[in-house]
Amino acid sequence: MLDIKFLRTNPDIVKQNIKNKFQDDKLPLVDEVIELDKEYREAKTRAEYLRSQRNKISKQIGFLMSQGKKDEAEDVKKQVTEMADELEALSVKETEYEEKIRKIMLVIPNIIDPSVPIGKDDSENVEIQRYGEPFVPDFEIPYHVDIMEKLNGIELDQARNTSGNGFYYLRGDIARLHSACLSYARDFMIDRGFTYYIPPYMIRSSVVDGVMSFAEMENMMYKIEGEDLYLIGTSEHSMIGKFIDSIIDEKDIPQTLTSYSPCFRKEVGAHGIEERGVYRIHQFEKQEMIVVCKPEDSMKWYDKLWQNTVDFFRSLDIPVRTLECCSGDLADLKVKSCDVEAWSPRQQKYFEVGSCSNLGDAQARRLKIRIRGEEGTYLAHTLNNTCVAPPRMLIAFLENNLNEDGSIRIPEPLRMYMGGKDTIKVPE
Repeated sequence: MLDIKFLRTNPDIVKQNIKNKFQDDKLPLVDEVIELDKEYREAKTRAEYLRSQRNKISKQIGFLMSQGKKDEAEDVKKQVTEMADELEALSVKETEYEEKIRKIMLVIPNIIDPSVPIGKDDSENVEIQRYGEPFVPDFEIPYHVDIMEKLNGIELDQARNTSGNGFYYLRGDIARLHSACLSYARDFMIDRGFTYYIPPYMIRSSVVDGVMSFAEMENMMYKIEGEDLYLIGTSEHSMIGKFIDSIIDEKDIPQTLTSYSPCFRKEVGAHGIEERGVYRIHQFEKQEMIVVCKPEDSMKWYDKLWQNTVDFFRSLDIPVRTLECCSGDLADLKVKSCDVEAWSPRQQKYFEVGSCSNLGDAQARRLKIRIRGEEGTYLAHTLNNTCVAPPRMLIAFLENNLNEDGSIRIPEPLRMYMGGKDTIKVPE
């Protein structure tokens, strides 16, 4: 959410930013909120004047009564009553204006970083760099579900019976591999100085409003019927939420956290062939990174975060690339974002396995997350990034470590989490 003072003094910048995000339908909101803000400030100024005048003339009542000037005292009392009535009406107006202004400000997009490429959608995202050499073996690589089924590692029909489409059972060595990836990611991030968390898996609506846009919420979040609780779509939600309405001493900044959680998503929209199986599902697990830092340090942390994901995948010999998200592909709260994509030998293309985002002070402004420095308090900057999110990571792992006989190579870093195994063999 933008600072209303910035919008008030820089309406053209805000409008151009909206155009850069190809959200022209939001352009009238800028003038609308400026007018509402003007009316709000006028009401507030009038209320402050009335309070000062009421306090001043109220003191006259006792003096007039002591002088026996009862009629004059009654006139003053009447003025005070009229002022009180007007103040009450103004108070209602102020509340109404505040609510209208906040509602509009929540949908006006954050100002994107100047380095963000301008483009309408994800088709115009820009490749930054590749890490590792993409490899295509001289044998056919089956669809990831077929690989898992050959290893007796997945049960989809049973999951449809219990839960419907978008769910699965993992079993045996594939289930163990899934857990091994998460355990390795946890230790990988701890070794890089991040504090490990397991957060709440449900959050209140006040936190939802603070961490994401309304459109994202509608497309992602599951609401708990009859309660002010939502299932988290990522642990970022509850991890950033834990700082709600807090002031952090500068000496305790940055906060660098890594969190594990299951994630629950509606995944609204049409699904293509690559979204069958376990690519796009309603429930998965993830190891996340979260940083709360000073504004001047947020871009430095942004680069560190996406590099962590690249390093994690490369430690498992999976080729990846980074992709700069264009303006039209950025969620409204984001200042800058990049995707990490893993190589798929089967498809002979890259696909998304993680996303790194700098949200500037947008979440901090909504949630009132502040830093206390020598010269007073100021808003923090927040960032998040995926370290690993099985089962997408599993797809990349299985395809890049598949042997011709259907067995799977286990890279050295995962073996300690797999009981020392170096291979997942096809059952006889």
